[in-house]
Amino acid sequence: MTARVTLDLSDPVPPYEQIRRQLSSLIAVGVLGPGSRLPTVRSLAADLGIAAGTVARAYKELEQSGLIESRRRNGTIVVGPPGAPHGVAGGDAAVMAAVDVLIRSAREAGIRDDTLIDLVRGRLTSKLDP
Repeated sequence: MTARVTLDLSDPVPPYEQIRRQLSSLIAVGVLGPGSRLPTVRSLAADLGIAAGTVARAYKELEQSGLIESRRRNGTIVVGPPGAPHGVAGGDAAVMAAVDVLIRSAREAGIRDDTLIDLVRGRLTSKLDP
């Protein structure tokens, strides 16, 4: 699990937000499906070399958005993306295929993942403005 979550301490985005974004994305694309257990706050913090409070804040925000749920004695589990039909964690297959094509094209063009994310975020923002 922690191999999928990484931190870039030179990034101006706070570490808790980097964790939240990455876990949210993994849930959205179905890599972490409903019922998947997340590492404990302490173990993820130790693996990433950061304070437990940083991971706790990311988990708290994910819980408030309805993506995960903390259960006493059962740990923290993924409850799934809000609004997705039951059993369809990854959303529409055609959209997922298009995202895969975009990622492959960007990598073939030598575009870094963080740059691709910034490009997509910028396009989404510009398309939302009237």
